[in-house]
Amino acid sequence: MGFKIGIVGATGAVGRTMLEVLEKSSVPVSELRLFASERSAGQILTFRGADVRVETLTQEAMREGFDYLLFSAGADVSRRYAPIAAEVGTTVIDNSSAFRMVPEIPLVVPEINGHLLKGYRGIVANPNCSTIQMVLALYKVHDKYQLHEIFVSTYQAVSGAGHKAIVEYERQLSGDDSHSVFVRQIAHNVIPLIGDLKDDISQEEWKMINETKKILNSKALAVFPTTVRVPVRIGHSESVIARTLFPIMSKEDLIETIASGEDVVVHDDIVTPLEVAGDDYVHVSRVRLFDAQTFGLWVVADNLRVGAATNAVRILKLHSELNNPTVEREVEEVERR
Repeated sequence: MGFKIGIVGATGAVGRTMLEVLEKSSVPVSELRLFASERSAGQILTFRGADVRVETLTQEAMREGFDYLLFSAGADVSRRYAPIAAEVGTTVIDNSSAFRMVPEIPLVVPEINGHLLKGYRGIVANPNCSTIQMVLALYKVHDKYQLHEIFVSTYQAVSGAGHKAIVEYERQLSGDDSHSVFVRQIAHNVIPLIGDLKDDISQEEWKMINETKKILNSKALAVFPTTVRVPVRIGHSESVIARTLFPIMSKEDLIETIASGEDVVVHDDIVTPLEVAGDDYVHVSRVRLFDAQTFGLWVVADNLRVGAATNAVRILKLHSELNNPTVEREVEEVERR
């Protein structure tokens, strides 16, 4: 027994990472289909030892019906094709911003609010990469002490803007200073703007504000972000200052509370993006307790995995376990092996 699964946007940076994460997971797959634009169709990718040809994304293919479809092809593509798939009973896990703030669509980080998947069918929204790693570092503190304010500056890798961004970055490293993906040269530089501005807040900053409130189920929580692109290939970093409503007992308790979060690792020494590329954990270092209700963190994670592909596959896995006990037993058997 296994699932019929498809990946939309399979040839992109996140799509390829989704394929890699799914391959190494314990999710049973009976049939895998890969979709991309007509330009990318025909490419051959491998999955668990077998070649899989990339198909052109069409409405007809979406109407066939899948157990799960993982989307990572941009908001416009998701808005056009995801509802078609959902209408025929497919559970769609969408990595774009298209559905994140739709009230009736769950915005899920499985470790935090995975219970929303129980009995749910339809579109599930995968949060923004920077939001995911920040809320994973903070959610246990929020549970215990109730977060009141979050001030965050991000240092986001070029891969967060897709494959074209990586190509532009590498070209600039070779001496070509032309740019089209970013508003300035990114090599040897930092750019304090990600996405268009609206009321002095960038698109990326709006995402962090609103998604954090939705995931943590706290409309009163104030989030003050500055999102910055840096010349790093893989791995987002964040400097976080947060304030709680209730006093924190001690720095040791703060560290224990953060470390109790699932898939979170707290370090005594500093951690940098280069060291965490390729793994599936949120890494926290430079923990500081400024006063009883104010603390600081340095948070690093692989944006292609933790911030996108791994979270999507974790949603798929948890959804299948919550809604299909037979599959849960099969997954447990695979993991025991």
